[in-house]
Amino acid sequence: MKRVVVFTGAGVSADSGIATFRDSDGLWANYRIEDVCTPEALVRNRAGVVEFYNMRRREVFAKEPNAAHYAIAELEKHFDVRVVTQNIDNLHERAGSTHVLHLHGEVTKLRSVADPELVVTIGGRDQRIDEVGPDGALLRPHIVFFGESVPMFDEAARVAATADVMVVVGSSLAVYPAASLVRYTRPEVPVYLVDPHLPQGHGIRNLREYIPKRAAEGVPELVEKLVREYK
Repeated sequence: MKRVVVFTGAGVSADSGIATFRDSDGLWANYRIEDVCTPEALVRNRAGVVEFYNMRRREVFAKEPNAAHYAIAELEKHFDVRVVTQNIDNLHERAGSTHVLHLHGEVTKLRSVADPELVVTIGGRDQRIDEVGPDGALLRPHIVFFGESVPMFDEAARVAATADVMVVVGSSLAVYPAASLVRYTRPEVPVYLVDPHLPQGHGIRNLREYIPKRAAEGVPELVEKLVREYK
């Protein structure tokens, strides 16, 4: 069975109404990164950071997966599928995808400030400011803040290297190291890109097809094509 690796960015969740970071009217239009998404902000303004991610969590659970999420999950009926996502929401899982690797963390989880390996699930509820983990240490959002390393990248690179087909959806390919993931595929592996805009300097060496559409429109079309061509 062929392995299809699907790499998704904010454009997939945007079609469910999730606020994005990079659009002119996106999330960072109202917040400074330095105030809500850095290790220093967590120390300096813990209440503000916790509430910011409480709001993000509420937003996620107020939205539903869209046609792109469901089409990606549908691929599992035909291929061995691995999803690698830059998104911190759980919309892929809610649509039915069973192998999802979150590069930048998960808003549905918290982790110990003393032990990064101690991760607990919070689901859709709000985090309390003074909430502690089983080790007695304060908990923080299980999110990769700006300036922090991406601990899951090596695993994601290994997954990309196993792809027989790679699909990139809704990513500007501008956030590193995640954007370099396409370069870990074998040279002969075809890559399909779905996004309204072709990213400049995208670094895709074997771009088989570019579909200039939003995720919810372009991904279902692409999935039908992949099933016809590779099943």
